[in-house]
Amino acid sequence: MTQELALDTVIRKRIRGLRLARGWSLDALAARCYLSPSNLSRIETGHRRIALDQLVPIARALDTTLDQLVESTEDEDVVIRPEPSHARGRTTWLLSSEETLHGVTVAKMRITDDQPAGGEEAGVHPGREWFTVLSGTARLQLGERTILVEAGDAAEFSTMVPHAITGHDGPVEILTIFDHDGERAHLHVTDEAPAS
Repeated sequence: MTQELALDTVIRKRIRGLRLARGWSLDALAARCYLSPSNLSRIETGHRRIALDQLVPIARALDTTLDQLVESTEDEDVVIRPEPSHARGRTTWLLSSEETLHGVTVAKMRITDDQPAGGEEAGVHPGREWFTVLSGTARLQLGERTILVEAGDAAEFSTMVPHAITGHDGPVEILTIFDHDGERAHLHVTDEAPAS
């Protein structure tokens, strides 16, 4: 029961916060969701029970979804505990959940091999790719060009150009963002290395 009351309080604060962020008065939001201003005020202040048939038009008027309005505030929805995945010359930690916004995947990669993972040729796929180097130096093979990307620098490029990222003069750690096509192309390597 305590969790339900806490979530109820969060929902009320979200409604009020979204309304104020838009610069709307109680009257303005009430008109958009077909409630009286006094009912909306009582919902925001906790003097009226929140009913599902009221939340749907409120969420719609605030240009959000019901799921986002009633989203849990538990730590499990926030903290990601990545497990390493090993492929030849590469360890990957997924740093985003499965329901990531706009279908992007964030990953940390440690590349110890100076050859592309699994020895494959530089690949192409639709979209764009972005990474930043956390430590070491990355060698980005981009078509016929070889570009060295140092720690602290970032790279962004079209993935329709044949590309591969390897370590230069030693291991490199990168933080990368993949769209759906990039995730399929780079993270679903089937050649598992033995666990160390």
